[in-house]
Amino acid sequence: MSFNKLALIRYKTIDECLRNRGRKWTLENLIEKVSEALYEYEGILDGVSKRTIQLDLQMMRSDKLGYNAPIIVVDRKYYTYEDKEYSIMKNSLSSQDLDKLSDIVKLLKQFKGFDYFEDIGAMVGRLEGKILQQKNQTQAFIDFEKNELLKGLEWIDPLLKAIKNKTCLDILYQSFKAKEPSKFPVHPYLLKEYRNRWFLLCKTGNRNGVTLYALDRMHAIEEDLLTEYIDAEIDVIHFFDDVIGVTKTVGQEPVNIILEVDQENMPYVLTKPLHSSQKILEKNENGMTISIDVVVNYELEREIMGFGEHMKVLAPNFLQRRIKKRFEKSLLNYQNNEQI
Repeated sequence: MSFNKLALIRYKTIDECLRNRGRKWTLENLIEKVSEALYEYEGILDGVSKRTIQLDLQMMRSDKLGYNAPIIVVDRKYYTYEDKEYSIMKNSLSSQDLDKLSDIVKLLKQFKGFDYFEDIGAMVGRLEGKILQQKNQTQAFIDFEKNELLKGLEWIDPLLKAIKNKTCLDILYQSFKAKEPSKFPVHPYLLKEYRNRWFLLCKTGNRNGVTLYALDRMHAIEEDLLTEYIDAEIDVIHFFDDVIGVTKTVGQEPVNIILEVDQENMPYVLTKPLHSSQKILEKNENGMTISIDVVVNYELEREIMGFGEHMKVLAPNFLQRRIKKRFEKSLLNYQNNEQI
């Protein structure tokens, strides 16, 4: 249990007592009230010691937490606030606190649209309102990759719950090639994000292997309580370890791929490796040669082609031929445009 959480409960309880001027508060009274609060909120039966409350009062008086509470002792026995309007709950945040909270709020707002973060979203809204009351700053300093038009985020929460509870689902799904959506049962295993799109790794009905479905192609999701859930026969957590992207079939083995990177793009590939398996085989004045162990898929080919003339496939031969053929076809498209 968090010490800070218990401390905040104690501070809040002491604050409520000292604000209540209809009663005189001795140290024993404060101990009793704080003990009751700890039992009510956290189920703690041991209560709280005299030493702890004395340290709490000292902490509230100090500047360590920014309270500077005007706690005084009347008649050498009764504790109260010298300023009857004071409360630690009304205490203004320092400029440093506001700076940090502003950045945190802007960071959390990047996750808007996720049902899974719905409670956090409400909290962020309230926190942002409090901050703006004390500070007029709207400029953001952190900007995550996001797509405001992205679809399918509303399915994250029900899919996540189904995965945790091992519940079979009926999904209404329409692939890019299909004219109409179709409905079928799935056994969900894992949610996977790649380049701002979300996918569900699952077993479709009683078919062998696993399938990946894009959340932005889903039209509806329903629980199927009549169908028995089938556990995954693969290690879903590590299923994508040897993949760039999301395209992989069960049993597909990684291939040792050797790439040549020129001097211009070498720093980029060094600071942002293509894959966790990336190894440097050679470095010279012209660039470097690297290797990665991944399955060959569309995303890998697209990654390589994205470097254009700055990267060359040295091995395996079949991948080199495939990339070459795709570049030749791309060049042909431009040549055809020149003839128009």
